[in-house]
Amino acid sequence: MKYMLLVCGDDTNDASGMAPVEPWVEELGDRGVRQHGHRLALPADAVTVRVRGGEVLRTDGPFAETKEYVAGFDILECDSLEEAIEAAAKHPVATIGAMEVRPFFEDEDAEGEIRRLDAELTDAARAGDVDRVVACYARDAEVVSQGDHHRGAEALRKAWEARGPVTREVLEFRIHVDESIAFGHALIRTDGNL
Repeated sequence: MKYMLLVCGDDTNDASGMAPVEPWVEELGDRGVRQHGHRLALPADAVTVRVRGGEVLRTDGPFAETKEYVAGFDILECDSLEEAIEAAAKHPVATIGAMEVRPFFEDEDAEGEIRRLDAELTDAARAGDVDRVVACYARDAEVVSQGDHHRGAEALRKAWEARGPVTREVLEFRIHVDESIAFGHALIRTDGNL
């Protein structure tokens, strides 16, 4: 699971006695925990933007007047919140500032959703329910099979209707998920009446 680590400084503390950050960065990077991170400029260099009544309002300086500020961030990939907290506790800034650990919002399990969709497609094919089969594809889907290439869900519907009952067997199924996209590659055996 991904976690955002907000590195919070305090303008009343002197960072000169703090241990260097580089060994922490290197250790977590080598373990594959730290995905990305960076220091941020001081709050005096910040610009706060708001839109009110369609007008863009710009204020020089930080969002809120406070002694604490976000000095940097790190994105961690950890197995648990406890592992993320342990990593945050080892960050040198934790000795003079604060570390806020926040999980990324995960609105769905992309791999699980793809597997559920494939199971629905297989069940719909077994039941001969063309509407359910087509509902499993995007409107602009391209489906390529030996000797056939169907562009769009409606072309796929016509092909399924022309074949009659179809059996569907998944021989190989690979799923790739990253931060912005998830997709599956499948090798499928289908048989139908021509």
